[in-house]
Amino acid sequence: MTQQKVVVVGAGFGGLSAASFLADEGFDVELVEKNDHVGGRASVLEEDGYRFDMGPSWYLMPDIFDRYFEKLGVRQKDFYELHRLDPNYSIFFKDGDRMDVPANPEEAAELFETYEEGAADEFRRYLTKSEETYEIGMNEFVLKDRNNFRDYLSLDVLKNARGISLIKKMQDHVEEYFDNPKLQQVMQYTLVFLGGSPNNTPALYNLMSHVDFNMGVYYPEGGIYSVVEGMKELAEQKGVEFSTDEPVRRIDREDGETIVETDDRTIEADAVVSNADYAFTETELVPDEYTTYDEDYWDSRTYAPSAFLIYMGIDKEVDLEHHSLVLPEDWSPHFEKIFDEPALPENPSYYICNPSDTDDTVAPEGKSAIFILVPLAAELDLSDKQRQEFRDLIIQDLEEETGVEIEEDIEYEKIFAGQEFKEKYNSYNGTALGIAHTLRQTSVFRPKQRSKEMEGLYYVGQYTNPGIGMPMCLISGEHAAEKVTEDLKG
Repeated sequence: MTQQKVVVVGAGFGGLSAASFLADEGFDVELVEKNDHVGGRASVLEEDGYRFDMGPSWYLMPDIFDRYFEKLGVRQKDFYELHRLDPNYSIFFKDGDRMDVPANPEEAAELFETYEEGAADEFRRYLTKSEETYEIGMNEFVLKDRNNFRDYLSLDVLKNARGISLIKKMQDHVEEYFDNPKLQQVMQYTLVFLGGSPNNTPALYNLMSHVDFNMGVYYPEGGIYSVVEGMKELAEQKGVEFSTDEPVRRIDREDGETIVETDDRTIEADAVVSNADYAFTETELVPDEYTTYDEDYWDSRTYAPSAFLIYMGIDKEVDLEHHSLVLPEDWSPHFEKIFDEPALPENPSYYICNPSDTDDTVAPEGKSAIFILVPLAAELDLSDKQRQEFRDLIIQDLEEETGVEIEEDIEYEKIFAGQEFKEKYNSYNGTALGIAHTLRQTSVFRPKQRSKEMEGLYYVGQYTNPGIGMPMCLISGEHAAEKVTEDLKG
């Protein structure tokens, strides 16, 4: 019997995951990637002795990574080493206050008490709810791949759903526990990882505080790209063939086969799994007769932010924790500039990553590799003048709020923003993360993994259920592989 062939388009976390699971099922799997490296948005920049993770930089939910490797018959530690960070991160509030958030939840509770009487007990109560939401959400709704409305029509699901708040907004949920605005911000900053804001993200994502405080924040030795390299190594062990630096131009049906067309060849396949940007695939790669979602659909979505990124090689050791956040007393105007009235924020919130604090291999001795990430509205197109002026504003703000001077010591610098996301990743509107986790774009409301119009076409990655983030894309790859296997093997 001829081995059935599956082509995976795009080598992000979802594509790497799907390819490995499919190869493990015995399929002949080829992964075709437009760039000259794998990893998708989790790419790496290496210049002048500096190394930067260009995409994800927070290693959260280690249980999901462990599960991924174990389901494929190996162990995570066979591919890379993990270090737990302590403190988890620092927060510089723009009123001059600094908060170093400890890895120990009890120490964090004591810290909360210094900001608000009774906040320690409320923090513990919040984490109990957060852990309950995580266990129910992951075990009953994420890992079980309930991807259609009919999957929810059972007594078992209805019973468990009572433990999850789907309608309430995160801001309303957090206000039930804390009055202090700073504590509210600490419990909600992770929403940026989901592409949302406190006022458009469902309260069920309070589970992220369990991820943050109970499960911990980690750093893989060598950076996030070491995870990518580990996944690629595992995929190769499973028999996946990689074809990089080969953009796909068309996905179609011919003579009963699904085909993938590049500049130089046409690949016939029994199934195709697209980990390319979902909207790009639907609007640019698939013929109109086979699109499930048209441009009107994509134009009507609420998109996660893009990012204004500044990568910098600093000719000295920078006195910042591995992860730092700089937050104004009121961050609502910044969120409004992302979701309501797209524009550059005047008083921005932003994130600083200084892996040199943990890893001495990312920069030459005595130097630091850092980057700054500012969430921006996805559809912003900035001129060169705007980019430079905004860059200057951020550097000046960082120096003022953290007390760390870097401008005079920058010896390497690169800016990466919406236009680069479009060019490098074919990102729709320049979004860094896809569509946000709003109520109407969560769970069954996200785009489907099976194409409704083209037989043999499947989707994987951050647009699909369960959504945004490295752990979720690992699960998305597993679910996509299950659907392909079910359809091809019966």
